[in-house]
Amino acid sequence: MKKRILILGAGNAQIDAIDYCRERGYEVVGCSYTTVDCGIPHLDFFEQVDIKDFSGVAALAEKYGVSAVYSIGSDLAMPTAMKVSEMLGLPHFISYEAASDCHSKGRMRSALGEGFEGNARFTVCRTLEEALAWDSFPAMMKPVDSQGQRGCFRVGSAEDIRKHFDTSLGYSIEGSVIIEEYIDGPEISVNAYMQDGVMKFAVVSDRYVFDEYPGGIIREHRIPSSFADRAAEEKTLDLAGRAAKKLGIQDGPCYFQIKLRDGKDPFMLEVTPRLDGCHMWKLIKYYCGADLLDACFRHLLEGEQVLDESYEMTGDEYSLEFMSREPNTPFRRSDFDTDGAEHVCYYYDEGDRVLKINGYIEKCGYIIRRTGKKLF
Repeated sequence: MKKRILILGAGNAQIDAIDYCRERGYEVVGCSYTTVDCGIPHLDFFEQVDIKDFSGVAALAEKYGVSAVYSIGSDLAMPTAMKVSEMLGLPHFISYEAASDCHSKGRMRSALGEGFEGNARFTVCRTLEEALAWDSFPAMMKPVDSQGQRGCFRVGSAEDIRKHFDTSLGYSIEGSVIIEEYIDGPEISVNAYMQDGVMKFAVVSDRYVFDEYPGGIIREHRIPSSFADRAAEEKTLDLAGRAAKKLGIQDGPCYFQIKLRDGKDPFMLEVTPRLDGCHMWKLIKYYCGADLLDACFRHLLEGEQVLDESYEMTGDEYSLEFMSREPNTPFRRSDFDTDGAEHVCYYYDEGDRVLKINGYIEKCGYIIRRTGKKLF
């Protein structure tokens, strides 16, 4: 019988993982709280189980005799994947506690500590009264445990907190909101890979967001970074390495969302112990040949450590641009220019109605290009 792996969630981000595992000869079991995820047809087996349900996921893993439980692109899935793996003695990269710390923005900042260089000032609130004690503006207000920019607002006054608090709180599973100092500067990411506590691979990329919508909704990634000069890049990679060590990320992929204050000093926004949800592994593979998706699953499923430090970081710029449209509008491929693209992926079929996820502007697919710019 073929080996099996259980993938938590079956949305667009998981299709990369599902298809990869099937190509490697694994049977893939999937679960989700809904039965309409677009990745379900890619699976060998599917059952409707909420990925936050530890006991339900554990029972599903035992039923199918899986060799591993994992997910990519989902903050919600990581604590469950690690907890169930610990319960069943399955391979996993980090502890349940470390995954939970990364999932909760408040716990992440507390784990880093007040004296940690690159950690922003913050407060965690359960009530509006607690939130109104915040007195430094502008600031960012977010659910502590949501994802995909849901419920994120830039607040410029106590009145803004009053206006948006209930909406932000409504997206939090644990019923808390975090308010953080606003860091003014360009936004970058670090995609990295850890092996035995060593950062074996890391690359800095630029994040372009929709300025007209709150919460930093992603529009495009570009690599290598033009926002960070050499000094800022060194500080950024140092911050990522220190944060991984502090949070207990010893093995596997990790993704850091960072802002450069005044374009120079990096401050941590998010840390997650997984491959990101924007298909950055594919952009990185086009850019320098490193395959983080392959490294992740070979490391997890077969115990292999396949990344080294020999990848050539060229100055040729590559971009990953999302095809984005407002929710509840029809998707038309002709709306997007794909000429000269290295890779194109559509999330919707022609004429499909775009689903509401963040409620502002939704990802409908993506385009990878070599831009023609030479940055160094």
